[in-house]
Amino acid sequence: MKLKKIERDFVSLQRVLRFATVDEDGMPHNVPVCHVMDGDRIYFATERGSNKVRNLTENDKVALICDEYSEIWSYLRGVTIHGKAKVIHKGPEFRKVSKLLNQKYTQYEVAFPIKEGKTVIVEVTPDKIGSWGL
Repeated sequence: MKLKKIERDFVSLQRVLRFATVDEDGMPHNVPVCHVMDGDRIYFATERGSNKVRNLTENDKVALICDEYSEIWSYLRGVTIHGKAKVIHKGPEFRKVSKLLNQKYTQYEVAFPIKEGKTVIVEVTPDKIGSWGL
């Protein structure tokens, strides 16, 4: 499913989104991640052994949300996405997305270097999209 241009722009400009998976017992796991977009796909890096990655080996269905809160509720806006995720361990796609992440978040190079073999890239392909306030 394709995002509307305004949804894609909103998600692209956000510095963090919340990413949710479910473990094998059905327990939700929801964490903030720093992401980039390439077309309608969302990407982020994480450690190879993270809970997110373990959960994705059991169930590739995910949910994420980007939103902005305001005390003036008429200014509330956001995008929620349900989709499928895949884990990228190495190769040209890994290196391409690593560069995109390093360009958006310069902190990665020092605080959390993205390296094949230690880090993985998670790719989310949207199946269902909802938005408000945009």
